[in-house]
Amino acid sequence: MAMAMAISSSLKLFLFLAFLLGHGILELHASHHVHRELESVQQSSSTPTSQPYRTGYHFQPPKNWINDPNGPMIYKGIYHLFYQYNPKGAQWGNIVWAHSTSRDLVNWTPHPIAIFPSQPSDINGTWSGSATFLKTGIPAILYTGINTQGQQVQNVAFPKDPSDPYLIKWVKPHDNPLMAPTPQNRINASSFRDPTTSWLGPDGRWRVIIGSKVDRKGLAMLYTSQNFDHWVQSPQPLHSAEGTGMWECPDFFPVAIDGSVGVDTSTLAPSVKHVLKVSLDDTKHDVYTIGTYDHVKDVYTPDEGSREGDLGLRYDYGKYYASKTFFDGPKNRRVLLGWINESSSVEADIKKGWSGVHAIPRQIWLHRSRKQLLQWPVKEIEKLRGTPVYLPSKVIGGGSVLEVPGVTAVQADVEISFQVSDFSKAEILDPSWSNPQLLCSRKGASVKGSLGPFGLLVLASKDLQEYTAVFFRIFKSKDKHVVLMCSDQSRSSLNQQNDKTTYGTFVDIDPVHEKLSLRSLIDHSIVESFGGKGKSCITARVYPTLAINEDAHLYAFNYGAQSVKITSWSAWSMKKAHIN
Repeated sequence: MAMAMAISSSLKLFLFLAFLLGHGILELHASHHVHRELESVQQSSSTPTSQPYRTGYHFQPPKNWINDPNGPMIYKGIYHLFYQYNPKGAQWGNIVWAHSTSRDLVNWTPHPIAIFPSQPSDINGTWSGSATFLKTGIPAILYTGINTQGQQVQNVAFPKDPSDPYLIKWVKPHDNPLMAPTPQNRINASSFRDPTTSWLGPDGRWRVIIGSKVDRKGLAMLYTSQNFDHWVQSPQPLHSAEGTGMWECPDFFPVAIDGSVGVDTSTLAPSVKHVLKVSLDDTKHDVYTIGTYDHVKDVYTPDEGSREGDLGLRYDYGKYYASKTFFDGPKNRRVLLGWINESSSVEADIKKGWSGVHAIPRQIWLHRSRKQLLQWPVKEIEKLRGTPVYLPSKVIGGGSVLEVPGVTAVQADVEISFQVSDFSKAEILDPSWSNPQLLCSRKGASVKGSLGPFGLLVLASKDLQEYTAVFFRIFKSKDKHVVLMCSDQSRSSLNQQNDKTTYGTFVDIDPVHEKLSLRSLIDHSIVESFGGKGKSCITARVYPTLAINEDAHLYAFNYGAQSVKITSWSAWSMKKAHIN
């Protein structure tokens, strides 16, 4: 970065253009047919969006399929979001890189499709990837292409005009692909995808990892390069784990040991730990470990007790996948973006004409215990809050249901905290109850306990025929109390064709000395919930038939036998964001 700061803007541009000329850049020329597709995201902005399940402030295009966020970054003061998009329909296929920009991570403006099949190395698909700032300060995008033989290979694209803060046009060099399976490297050509943001080592060489697998062993394959053009496969992966299957959308980044500030991806110092996140293709879960990166041996080692798999750490215990982070330098934070897929049937998606949304961007940082990450919606989302509704603290007895008045319940932000004073009758936690999701399914919101369930009933109908319950239960273990957080979708809709799986996680919090906080972002068919001030997150997709638009209600409830105290309770109607 010091080198980049020392180079003048004009010299940066000169060096970049020389780089492109030296590598024989191929412009993204397109046929008339493709040009129509390039404009489709913008043209479809006039599509009616009065459907009850379309969101008011979560990112989604006007129609069609979206999945992974790709190459997020901030460039010349503009946030860029690229994303996997099917311009032809509401099912996966025909994947291109759609592109939108924002000044606040809340309101988004669409642009023509940035990267689409145009070379032998990506003619059958332009899949996920990441953005990296070169030493000149100009971004480059590494992405997976599907070549003429159906193999997964890694390609690069550059902005045609680096002086354009909106980065509208992208170009590709003729020498793509940069990394590919060969008989010598024994790479699985069908499981070799999703390059990360690259980082610079002390030796001046770039490094990147790519997700892969050998049999059931998940791999973070490592490549290095001196010039970001010629890449060499390392003799060993950065990390691997048996029995985890394909690692999609890997992400590797440092986090500061102290404080909530973010650090640049290339930061190497005693003051940071490293995070390796992978998206498990088998379970569709995003899992991460916190550990140590040996930059000499190029090996990552998870800390004791930190592992991949269903029993490891997850960003989100609900619908959340294919996530990607970026370093927001101007605000010294690391921002996490993720994809929320549907819980409706494919037939329903086709009928409504769209599928997939993105979660609200989250700031992430290392908890002071150094054992987990904390997540919280970016501060900017609060600009959509309307007039606050503050309710006084109140003790609620068992069987109580209290409505939150004066809030547009279908599009809201609510924060509530609970306090328990008497733990003597807490239910004993059976040692076999080790799976929190299964436990939440067995002990849903309608199952009365001692300390819980208590929490929120969101997107609820007036008669409570439909509701999504986000709640806590407190159990007594051998030497401590255990907090279970659940998101129960079992009664979210009278439509039985939807996936109404219940989600759950244990929250690492001591309820004897700490209050139980819950924040839920409610947006028509999405409920993003943050427990324990961001220690645990659960995202749900729900499709009520009664609790829609003005017929949706919001309640606090306690179905446990013991009373609990609501110590604070705030709610806001959320304004509609300007998205695409």
